[in-house]
Amino acid sequence: MGVHGKSYAFIIFATNHTYYKKMKKVLFMLLTVILLASCTGNKADKKQQMAADDGIDSTFVYTVDKFADIEILRYPVPGFNSLPLQQKELVYYLSQATLEGRDILWDQHNKYNLTIRRVCEGVYENYMGDKSTDDWKNFETYLKQIWMASGIHHHYSEDKILPKFTEEYFRKIVKSVDPGRMPFREGMAADETLNEIVPVMFDPNIMPKRINQAAGKDLVTTSAVNFYEGVTQKEVEDLYNKMKDPNDPTPISYGLNSKVVKENGVVTEHVYKLGGMYDKAIARIIGWLEKAAGVAENEQQKQVINTLIEYYKTGDLKKFDEYSVLWVQDTKSNVDFINGFIENYTDPLGMKATWESMTNFKNEEATKRTEIISRNAQWFEDNSPVDNKFKKEEGKGVSAKVITAAMLGGDCYPATPIGINLPNANWIRRDYGSKSVTIENITDAYDKAAVGNGFNEEFMWSDVEREMAKKYGSITDNLHTDLHECLGHGSGKMLPGVSDDDLKAYGSPIEETRADLFGLYYLADPKMVELGLTPDSNAYKTQYYTYLMNGLMTQLTRIQPGKDIEQAHMRNRALISSWVLEKGKPENVVELKERDGKTYVVINDYQKLRDLFGQLLAEVQRIKSTGDYEAAQKLVENYGVKVNQGLHKEVLARYEKLNLAPYKGFVNPIYTLVTDENGKVTDVTISYDENYVDQQLRYSRQYSVLPLKN
Repeated sequence: MGVHGKSYAFIIFATNHTYYKKMKKVLFMLLTVILLASCTGNKADKKQQMAADDGIDSTFVYTVDKFADIEILRYPVPGFNSLPLQQKELVYYLSQATLEGRDILWDQHNKYNLTIRRVCEGVYENYMGDKSTDDWKNFETYLKQIWMASGIHHHYSEDKILPKFTEEYFRKIVKSVDPGRMPFREGMAADETLNEIVPVMFDPNIMPKRINQAAGKDLVTTSAVNFYEGVTQKEVEDLYNKMKDPNDPTPISYGLNSKVVKENGVVTEHVYKLGGMYDKAIARIIGWLEKAAGVAENEQQKQVINTLIEYYKTGDLKKFDEYSVLWVQDTKSNVDFINGFIENYTDPLGMKATWESMTNFKNEEATKRTEIISRNAQWFEDNSPVDNKFKKEEGKGVSAKVITAAMLGGDCYPATPIGINLPNANWIRRDYGSKSVTIENITDAYDKAAVGNGFNEEFMWSDVEREMAKKYGSITDNLHTDLHECLGHGSGKMLPGVSDDDLKAYGSPIEETRADLFGLYYLADPKMVELGLTPDSNAYKTQYYTYLMNGLMTQLTRIQPGKDIEQAHMRNRALISSWVLEKGKPENVVELKERDGKTYVVINDYQKLRDLFGQLLAEVQRIKSTGDYEAAQKLVENYGVKVNQGLHKEVLARYEKLNLAPYKGFVNPIYTLVTDENGKVTDVTISYDENYVDQQLRYSRQYSVLPLKN
């Protein structure tokens, strides 16, 4: 499960000297200091040198492109050049496997996505007409938007991205291109293809939302995702209810890797596997994984990779569980990866997983922080405000590390999480633990790109909050992510007979609420200072303030006027913030205060706010542990969905003046194998030269093997 960071070290070298010593001795002392600084351990210098060796210095350009509501960034990969050759080669092969599943995600998001994207790319690369018009510029922006979203629906709001050029213009530019250069489906001419995709692109009433979460609706038939075809929500639920055994202590994640269809009146699954659905892409993923297994760091890692290969070959979800257990237990390898059908946020029923991948390696220095957290996992569990019957008696295998992302793919690209805790199966967490990561080079890229953008000046109540953000913001952002991923998702237990699927569409926002609350509650605990994780007892206040400011106000910049909140993480932040605002009113714990016609968050009592976080955490854990669907529905719908339209209008107007993009995506670096005359790998190089458009077009040429319809 994924979530939403920086550390600074200042090393001061001082020398004692006296004006009354002989000059010879003074010179000797100065020489000694110089030698010590250059030879023994100026850690800052070493860090700078390592960064320089990786092509990362003050000249590194983070912003690549900006369009619509999106800014595209680069992320550096510090430390890659210092890896041993075997690990570099491993990163290369895993990175290729990370990119091969790109079109799987596009097809999962909507069955017309691949056709629309490839037709648009065909026009973009081959159209010979006037490219100075507003229509062409709007077409170019549309293509960039769907690249960002991996489809025609916005990656965050879930609403369809409607073109700002006309249907007539689109038909004209498509038909003006040589048909031989266009990716029309076999047996279909331009007009047939256009008649198929134009209504999907331009009609706001056709497939308006990628995921529909509206209560009381058939969530399957009203969602545009390609997990279901020809079936209703009830038919899907009946299919999987028949498969489930409520007494099975180790249930497989039914439906995780399949599409549900109706064939000859029978509801059945099309499984994602070699020889099944997405066969061609999966075959290429397997090919790169096999190469990766050949350069694995150790036998355990090799077994992890080979078990994943077997899962891809068979589609057997028990094999996926076997892989997940082995992956959790591999804590010694430096290079690591995620690859597969993992997260279920995009399924309106919360069962089916989109394809995602990430290749990474450990940030040794920053991992010391998360190791402290994981070593104390049982203390956190025991001292939680949660009812004892919902606590784990014994925490199992909570491993945590800070990682450096080396390649993003699938549902981690171009937008990516900043923290991940896997696996998602509760019984594996119970019996074997989980693996938690904070992706610090991604958070660092966000921070570097945001310097001096005026956001805090516009939305924070006073200089007090702004100065605290400068002092503690990075520390507490990273620490909240650590706590969210490492302990939040890994805490608590399900009661016997309760299934992961019992909360249905509300499962994801409730789970993210639970993890966020865990992090918020403990950030203010004296234990944080005792363990050396926060510098003092005031640091947590920065995270409390920025969290509520985001949940109550600034995240509204990501929502179109008049729309409800749909995305699971946004719902969770709104839920928490709105709940404590309401429950804290009798004692004025938090308030929305107006000054000079602008609204601000003001926190009047931080300790009482912490108490409220604890109360809500206890209730959310109860809902999760007991599978209380009605309570989950009430909590999410009452606090996490609706938007104050007046406040929304104000926030949008203030944000617009800053000329900022509310959404960020990334381009990947390029890795290149270097070989000798015999074909032996001698090095792997990294470069950051590729822009957003070139990367997207190259990926479409290099990693598109699926049919237009699957």
